[in-house]
Amino acid sequence: MTSQDADRPETVGTSRRSKITPEREQEFFDAVLDQLRSCGYDAVTMEGIAASTRCSKSTLYRQWKTKPQFVAAALRSNSRVRFAGIDTGSLAEDLRRAAAAAGEGAGKDTGLLQALGHAVMEDPELKCALREALVEPEIAALRGILARGVDRGEVPAGHPALEYVPAQLFGMLRMRPVLEGKQADAAYLVRFVEAVVLPALGLP
Repeated sequence: MTSQDADRPETVGTSRRSKITPEREQEFFDAVLDQLRSCGYDAVTMEGIAASTRCSKSTLYRQWKTKPQFVAAALRSNSRVRFAGIDTGSLAEDLRRAAAAAGEGAGKDTGLLQALGHAVMEDPELKCALREALVEPEIAALRGILARGVDRGEVPAGHPALEYVPAQLFGMLRMRPVLEGKQADAAYLVRFVEAVVLPALGLP
């Protein structure tokens, strides 16, 4: 049996059951994300992904129907929370660690955001998938860090700077490549947090 044969769905009664394994599916998703980062959204095609992963393009079309659906599925497969588990008992230290974690993946995530920038404005499904995969889990985890700091009494609950912390951190991730031509790496983001975010919150 060829790799293309292994990717074809079987017909069972009136339903079609995919024989694509989770590992093979992730291979497809990784290829999509790699091409997005290196070539941009417009250059990604179902035919190109099929060629790079040595499968039939009909397999991809049966599974995901359209390129936006395929890209959205790949984004959701990439969902992760870098800030999960950060809880040192100090809000200032938690924010430093969150900044370092954000900076470690800066190149990949910023590349995806830039590649999808125009497309997500035109396709609601892509926009939703991007938020689900790269934005909402991280913001929720960061707000959890801030809430624990409030609960410990480190920052007043009504402090006006609290709501802007996610925008500050993620804004620097997105804008440094534009303004300076450099990624907002871990060291840069930690310096930013220490120079801007902590003073705004009244933290040492």
